[in-house]
Amino acid sequence: MTDQTPAAPAPDLTATPGQTVGPFYGYALPYPGDNELVPPGSPRAVQLHGVVYDGAGVPVPDSLIEIWQPDETGTVSRATGSLRRDGFSFTGFGRCEVDPEGRFSFSTVNPGPTEDGRPAFISVVVFARGLLNRLFTRAYLPEDAEALAADPFLSSLDPADRDRLIAAREADGSLRFDIRLQGEDETPFLRFPGHVD
Repeated sequence: MTDQTPAAPAPDLTATPGQTVGPFYGYALPYPGDNELVPPGSPRAVQLHGVVYDGAGVPVPDSLIEIWQPDETGTVSRATGSLRRDGFSFTGFGRCEVDPEGRFSFSTVNPGPTEDGRPAFISVVVFARGLLNRLFTRAYLPEDAEALAADPFLSSLDPADRDRLIAAREADGSLRFDIRLQGEDETPFLRFPGHVD
């Protein structure tokens, strides 16, 4: 006679949410040159800047922004050394604690597209008060209208959402990319496999 006891249910292995983050970034995460992917003022440097806003349009002073991007040729760097900048290696990673007015600024390069016919973009990660997990978005360069229009991801969005992912090129050549965490003009955020809200 065989044992007919039902098997125990499988354990729930769903990932748990991250800790709610707060205004502690100045104590552990920033490091010297963290927002300088290339030295400011160098011939290839471009400024990526903006403001982080909450749902009421108020700047969020206790947030931190990270960017990940390819170089001008679209090559994703495999170089180490992001935490100790040497002044000439482009690692494609930067981090910036926002100021009391919610402003952030990076000295970086205009990324090239990683594939022919695709638009160039900078991956942006947001850490802020009240978020259980970081948020992911993209800042697309505005120049290649044909590639922007043909991009499958951008084409899947409503026109207003699509426009909020395209950085504005300012008169000085810098890129303006404001981030709105909630509300009517909320920045579209991405969800990756395994990412828990």
